[in-house]
Amino acid sequence: MHKQDIYEYVMFTIASIAMVIGIYFFKFPNHFSFGGISGLSIVLAALIPHTPGYINFIINMCLLLLGFIVFGKEFGVKTTYITMLVSVGPSLCEKFWPVDAPLTNQPVLELMFAIALPAFASAVFFNLGASSGGTDIVAMILKKYTKVDIGTALFMSDVLIVISACLVFNVETGLFSLVGLLAKSLVVDETIENINLAKYFTIICSDPEPIVNFIMKDLGKGATVYKAEGAYGHQEKTVILTILKRQQAVELKNFIRKNQPSAFIAITNSSEIIGKGFRGYN
Repeated sequence: MHKQDIYEYVMFTIASIAMVIGIYFFKFPNHFSFGGISGLSIVLAALIPHTPGYINFIINMCLLLLGFIVFGKEFGVKTTYITMLVSVGPSLCEKFWPVDAPLTNQPVLELMFAIALPAFASAVFFNLGASSGGTDIVAMILKKYTKVDIGTALFMSDVLIVISACLVFNVETGLFSLVGLLAKSLVVDETIENINLAKYFTIICSDPEPIVNFIMKDLGKGATVYKAEGAYGHQEKTVILTILKRQQAVELKNFIRKNQPSAFIAITNSSEIIGKGFRGYN
């Protein structure tokens, strides 16, 4: 197993634990029924004599089996691993850490954790090319056999779960669930952007060699260098282009300020860098 594979499975494990904590300790006790199999499990647990963790486990395992039947060997190992963790986790929590009521009397605070922890986990999964199974497996099957707009279909199913929460529990629970549904996708998108955030440097200077050497030798990154001419004074300048992670960006700024304060620096945030040293490179 390569180092990258080990890193990914460590991240999958950490993210799965975060998702289980968010679901079991914050969603289940408050009946926050927004999105996915966990939301459906909360509603069903109020109608049939089984716990949300047990129902969550059964549905996820059925969908996992269905995924193997439909896709065979093509079905993702990563998705299988994550689905197992997320399915078994709440059931284990019910056995070892039973929770009969919300942890606090602050539902808004608990809603924040119920949104943030699973959203962080989903962002990690998506960023590493995996998913948490559940409704994602349904989406994969719909994509293979139908021309249904998958995003709309899944969103409508989530809305139906929220509406059912209003009917099964009360309007307050339904409204909290609706807020959670609307906020979840925003938090996932924002988390993904922050995970991938990089700094794109455009450096204009007269003496590029020390800066390029620092970028390549000290920071371990590459750079593109080309000659340019200033429009005002018609002096020859050198333009250095490089892309760095956030901590590296701080080091480069400090280096330039100390060693070449006359250099002009423009820094742009970017979360979609594809290439060697960044995501999407094969």
